[in-house]
Amino acid sequence: MHNGIFVTGTGTDIGKTFVTALLVKKLHDAGCNTAYFKAAVSGNERDENGRLIPGDAAYVKKISGISQPLDTMCPYIYETAVSPHLASKIEGDLVELENVKDHYEKLCDEYEYVICEGSGGIVCPIRYDDRKIMLEDIIKTLGLHAIIVADAGLGTINSVVLTCEYMKAHGMEIRGLILNNFHKGDIMEEDNKVMCEKLTGLPVIACVGENDTDLDISAELLEQLCKGGKQ
Repeated sequence: MHNGIFVTGTGTDIGKTFVTALLVKKLHDAGCNTAYFKAAVSGNERDENGRLIPGDAAYVKKISGISQPLDTMCPYIYETAVSPHLASKIEGDLVELENVKDHYEKLCDEYEYVICEGSGGIVCPIRYDDRKIMLEDIIKTLGLHAIIVADAGLGTINSVVLTCEYMKAHGMEIRGLILNNFHKGDIMEEDNKVMCEKLTGLPVIACVGENDTDLDISAELLEQLCKGGKQ
């Protein structure tokens, strides 16, 4: 049984990659052999040799300090900054679930923990032609439960509840919520935390500030979540 968790978000640009980097760092700093994986990443830049560099993976590697080779982190890398289904139509190299699974399982064989990051929000088309692959298909193919990252500010109650309801209706298991851009003591954001827990029945397992370099949860709890253990 592999140890891992899938990090999704209530939308794009809510700091999912930043939070994922801190999750990987937490395990790495605790001495756990940890890897990062993202099936499809778009909006990337080329290096001086013209090679596409998976920007999210490079960022996670830098923040977390892991030594995992960059070319093992993302099987599908696109330059166009659009949803993966459109980027792959424009550039070619359509996503195949079997290839995603093979890449992930190779990491599971080599590393104790694998933290997977999704593309965009939970309703993200990864491929949409003669074959339909949604982000949820990747989660289910990899057999993972999820953590949802949300911005702590105005509107997060609605986006968190809608994301949770969609995921539950589509058979995905959620282990907890993480609020990003959280300002401790802010009356609205503190209330958002309480209301998200009450309306979803899920715990907010961490609140992350703008310049945080660590998560306010224990490595033991994170290991438990990755292993599917109860809190």
